[in-house]
Amino acid sequence: MQTIKAAVCRAFNEPLVIEDIQIAPPGAGEVEVTLDAVAICHSDITYASGAWGGYLPAVYGHEAAGVITATGDSVGGFEVGDAVVVTLIRACGSCPSCAGGQPTICETPYDSVNGPLRTADGGPLDQAMACGAFAEKVVVSHRQIVKIPETMPKDVASLLSCGVITGVGAAVNAAKLRPGQDVVVIGAGGVGLNAIQGARLAGARRIVAVDMTEEKLEIAKEFGATHGVLASLEQPWKAAFKALGGRGADAVLITVGAIPAYDQAPRYLGRGGKAIMIGMPHSGDMSSYEPVVLAALGQGVVGSKMGDVVIQRDIPWMIDLYEQGRLKLDELISGRWSLDQINEAIEDTKTGSAKRNVVLFDRG
Repeated sequence: MQTIKAAVCRAFNEPLVIEDIQIAPPGAGEVEVTLDAVAICHSDITYASGAWGGYLPAVYGHEAAGVITATGDSVGGFEVGDAVVVTLIRACGSCPSCAGGQPTICETPYDSVNGPLRTADGGPLDQAMACGAFAEKVVVSHRQIVKIPETMPKDVASLLSCGVITGVGAAVNAAKLRPGQDVVVIGAGGVGLNAIQGARLAGARRIVAVDMTEEKLEIAKEFGATHGVLASLEQPWKAAFKALGGRGADAVLITVGAIPAYDQAPRYLGRGGKAIMIGMPHSGDMSSYEPVVLAALGQGVVGSKMGDVVIQRDIPWMIDLYEQGRLKLDELISGRWSLDQINEAIEDTKTGSAKRNVVLFDRG
């Protein structure tokens, strides 16, 4: 076991505690990655608030990049020294979902409480989301990582581990957008901006961003939105219809975990349109809609976990787009923080003004 520093959640809705923890060496099929960067995702914040339950103490963080510093046996061609991104998608590769090309909904359970992490005194410590990346190192399955160019900045690369693949993937994989279709994206935060980029890359004709502030609507246009609508309007879907030329959208991408957004999403749809559920509300929150309308108009509601990506296929594609100047990543970073500042980074993220805050590790 090694001793490393990590930000540990010991009580829901309380600041994370920077402390020493223990991490086991990688076993068969696993790699140790020494991290350079981890981004703050709203999912980490939601877990730390207790909204989804879970075991405590826990180490959150799942949007990371670094360098492999140790390997177990049978790690699929990865070697010490490889630069990689680390995702939460721990896929077995052989269950019916994985075999069917849907690794994001792998059916093989993983016991994260009895994973590689322990408290300083040897007690159980949850490796949340199979990552535990609010720490100097992680030990993860080799199926959770993808090689990146050594020259790619790790803070930028870390965004590919969750926010980017979730947003772009939702547009391309879940919504299956075709050139010429019209799209509404509800929420212009980190995931929403990437859903907008995904719609642009898929060839959408009109992309309407819906958000609570004019500032975020202007930022959305920098990422590919053609129109912006304030969600605070009494009937924002009517403004969206006008922007879409008098008809509803072929797809509505809901990127926020707010129930009002879910309740209103079908109102933006045109005939045959689909609402793509991306944002994650709190456990127990309920939404409502009129099934007769969806049935009569041939509409649908589709869940999208992590953009339905296959990371070994989709992340290299996105890296190419970034290197070609067709996918914005640098522009997504709002601030850079140290591990000791992680609670400040979380509070800044909670304000809703940040696109993505990134914690950088000092490897001395």
